[in-house]
Amino acid sequence: MSHANDATTEFVNPRHSLPRIAGMPLTAFGLLTAVLVTAIYTDNLPAGMIGGLLVMMVFGELLGFIGDRLPIVRSYLGGGAILAIFGAAALMYFPVLPDAVGETITTFMQGGDFLNFYIAALITGSILGMDAGSLVKIGTRYFVPIIGAVLGAALLAGLIGSLVGFTIADAVLVITLPILGGGMGAGAVPMSQIYEQMLGQPASYYISLLVPALALGNVFAIVFASLLAKLGERYPSLSGDGQIMPGVKIEERQQTLDLASMGTGVMVALGFYIGGQVLADLIPLHPYALMIVAVALFKILGLVPQSLADAATQWYGFVARNWTFALLFGIGVAYTDLGTVIEALTPAYVLIVFAVVAGAALGAGLLGKLVGFYPIESAITAGLCMANMGGTGDVAVLSAARRMRLMPFAQISSRLGGALILLISGLGLPLLFN
Repeated sequence: MSHANDATTEFVNPRHSLPRIAGMPLTAFGLLTAVLVTAIYTDNLPAGMIGGLLVMMVFGELLGFIGDRLPIVRSYLGGGAILAIFGAAALMYFPVLPDAVGETITTFMQGGDFLNFYIAALITGSILGMDAGSLVKIGTRYFVPIIGAVLGAALLAGLIGSLVGFTIADAVLVITLPILGGGMGAGAVPMSQIYEQMLGQPASYYISLLVPALALGNVFAIVFASLLAKLGERYPSLSGDGQIMPGVKIEERQQTLDLASMGTGVMVALGFYIGGQVLADLIPLHPYALMIVAVALFKILGLVPQSLADAATQWYGFVARNWTFALLFGIGVAYTDLGTVIEALTPAYVLIVFAVVAGAALGAGLLGKLVGFYPIESAITAGLCMANMGGTGDVAVLSAARRMRLMPFAQISSRLGGALILLISGLGLPLLFN
């Protein structure tokens, strides 16, 4: 199956067989990069979207191009996806890029809502591109592998933790639950507040313990995603090659490219995103979770004309094809603290985090198989997307696995699965400490 709509830097000039970066000849891309670097170091880079997006696209595509060609990185460590993230984090950590560039990108990513803009396109386009019957078939059983991920992570982390000198409570509460909690804002921050109320130390103390687990868990999730994709290539019976269930296809319709339709697709995606925000005022769930439910219901009930569904799917394809490496570079700058990752690299800590991510993938893959999912896709979405850093981690994991079409399921794991972890935290603390 082709991954033409997934992020890739495999561009080849049919006339000269020379590699291209972001669709550009190397000479043109090199000239653009030289102009950009000059602007950066002469303090002439425009603030806001113009400067931020261009830096993210140029450096993201360059690192993605390199990562997809480095032998070990390409085959086992996530390729361009992981190099775009951690290359960006390294450029800020040492620092190679000026702080002003980091501030511009961070403002664009967070204040400018670029991450949400990207994810809204993927959720809307991929769900509206699915068959309505397939949505029902998947949705009624998806929480089974999520439960499998939680059980697998807790059991394996508790076992490994006891072998390296951690108590089961510490291995589960301080490491496992934060990793599975849906990222910083939706997981670690509210979890630290729960711990403060029940255990007595200030929330800032628990944040300092939780953040390394999230950061290192995110690294392992990206690497595991790449390895699982390779496993699926070697054993095709375990993988749907980007489809989560046998007989379920996403975007089967062959469409003619229509520039006007992509403009319509932007409005459809953002309309559903705003709808999720409105519903979140009425229902105590994450806006992404409510957005997914709304898009799915509109699709199942036949309330979206096919022309609008096609428009959303075309916009999704444009966003995934052109901005994935840019977004990953932005994640590396705005959300990845390389110092935090380095500080967490003690052997015992690394082993437990490894056990959490491996257990989540194994549990989700096994229980997913029981309810009819492909084990690889189930392990990636219900397992690894529970064990990463929420929305940013979902993009990185699916990009490393070259399965961006599975974003709706990744978001269910991050958002609704994260809410489940907060509930477990609140209920589990009294049981473990009383």
